[in-house]
Amino acid sequence: MNRHLISSADLTRADAVRILDTADELARISDRPIKKLPTLRGRTVVNLFYEDSTRTRISFEAAAKRLSADVINFSAKGSSVAKGESLKDTALTLEAMGADAVVIRHSASGAPHRLAEWVRGSVLNAGDGSHEHPTQALLDAFTIRRRFGRDSGSAAAAESGGGLDGLRVTIVGDILHSRVARSNVWLLHTLGADVTLVAPPTLLPLAVGTWPCSVSYDLDAALPKSDVVMMLRVQRERMSAAYFPSVREYSRRYGLDAARVAQLPERAIVMHPGPMNRGVEIAAGVADSPRSTVVEQVANGVSVRMAVLYLLLGGAEERA
Repeated sequence: MNRHLISSADLTRADAVRILDTADELARISDRPIKKLPTLRGRTVVNLFYEDSTRTRISFEAAAKRLSADVINFSAKGSSVAKGESLKDTALTLEAMGADAVVIRHSASGAPHRLAEWVRGSVLNAGDGSHEHPTQALLDAFTIRRRFGRDSGSAAAAESGGGLDGLRVTIVGDILHSRVARSNVWLLHTLGADVTLVAPPTLLPLAVGTWPCSVSYDLDAALPKSDVVMMLRVQRERMSAAYFPSVREYSRRYGLDAARVAQLPERAIVMHPGPMNRGVEIAAGVADSPRSTVVEQVANGVSVRMAVLYLLLGGAEERA
């Protein structure tokens, strides 16, 4: 593996499968009375968050602590950043403190890449602008694999080599502003899944034609052919123009309700990276149904982020 995890496109299939296999092993710790390993004792992990976050920050913190690392949580609010300190100067401060890994969430696309030029430790991208969110894609793939993969006992799973070969994944909603969608398209393609994006034309990036996926504007046509449906939140905080007539119209055409869920194949699952806008992109009854993996995704996020930290930091001496 590389020293950093900045983009899911940087992961080879072998890298991705290794992370998912490691997460499978580490997930067993959550069943123990004492959920801790001494693997990263003496290492320091800094959570450098320039954007608000609940799930991702807590997940990374829990993952690092379960591996016995020291964790420093850094929020831009109430810090020197609020006084105008640049990302580079903040990075140099962290470097002077001896950070072994920096988990960064930033509103600017490319910020983790720049940070990696300034620190000697590993950099993990926890979301940069509308660019990428690789650990979210990894935990989504891990969740899919647990539902359809090795644990399912299917013949297809046995032949997949730990990947998601042949699975049909449909990602629905605000693709334009979604770093989750970008990371998922690249990672799922690497793992062998067949990915389809469904959205209104105004919520698709101009470069989507270069992505390894197909595109549709018709959700009802895509659902019967989907093993996995991943619903995305409409990110109105990132919108500076009107991308659709109204929230009600968007929900009517692209929202997942009980009637649409009935069109899915029997074993199909429903995913959402959170936070959800219940009643907009997903109905409350669907979000809370047995098909939904929303709560599983949160729990799996800790295991996957443990795996990433373990492989990036735990194997550092091995690579040296």
